[in-house]
Amino acid sequence: MRAADAKLLDFLKGASQLVVPIYQRTYSWTEKECRQLWDDIVRVGKNESATAHFMGSVVYVAERLTTVVDRSPLLVIDGQQRLTTVSLLLEALARALDGSALLDEPLNRPLNGPLNESLNGLSAQEIRNDYLIRSTQGGQHTFKLRLTQTDEETLCALVRQKQMPQNYSVRVKANFVFFEQQIAAQPDDVAALCKGLCKLVVVDVALERGQDNPQLIFESMNSTGRALSQADLIRNFILMGLAAPSGSALSRLLAAYGVGLWSGGLCKGF
Repeated sequence: MRAADAKLLDFLKGASQLVVPIYQRTYSWTEKECRQLWDDIVRVGKNESATAHFMGSVVYVAERLTTVVDRSPLLVIDGQQRLTTVSLLLEALARALDGSALLDEPLNRPLNGPLNESLNGLSAQEIRNDYLIRSTQGGQHTFKLRLTQTDEETLCALVRQKQMPQNYSVRVKANFVFFEQQIAAQPDDVAALCKGLCKLVVVDVALERGQDNPQLIFESMNSTGRALSQADLIRNFILMGLAAPSGSALSRLLAAYGVGLWSGGLCKGF
């Protein structure tokens, strides 16, 4: 295991791709957690003496052996709730900065001169290119953060600014709308928001395949977060050891049938 502190935006920019494995539970943060995160970011952004705000850890393991020219996606063991929420906030901010958000007067002021400097140089293009979208060597574009099930389709639709899928994630959409509304209602806090985002710090924890036990670490890291059900723990214990690469037949099978398998009758009583 290797652990080090890192600025969250630097972590997102440096990661080739962050993949939430199919055995992880779906996105579960509510408006309560989003509001707390918003308040924390704005507060630290306004505090000139504060240099950092710690927001937890991101624990991951490489999907496969990595080379310099072929960097493997990182499988997220812990931290998907924070990563997803910050991604939703970044997309809402990007829309406001480029004026594509549905606001009567985006930010109520021009984004140049002293204001642009106060935004720590963040622009809509930088946010999308560095933190939300991943460009491959072949010139193709995919997403920095890959979620599971309906979370994935909903986040992709938001970043692409496309219509919501028929079976969209209510939680992902609702929290994105919450951040859009916060930005529209509090335009004077946008500069503090950008400064605060640049101060967010996480513990970057890289696990080594064959040496670290992801299941034990997963349980211990979640012991202070939102409660895991017995079905969550059993599912993770079984599927974590299968190590199904994204795009594999097993991964596709779990994506197609995993929701019903673990939320239906099989796990009732646990």
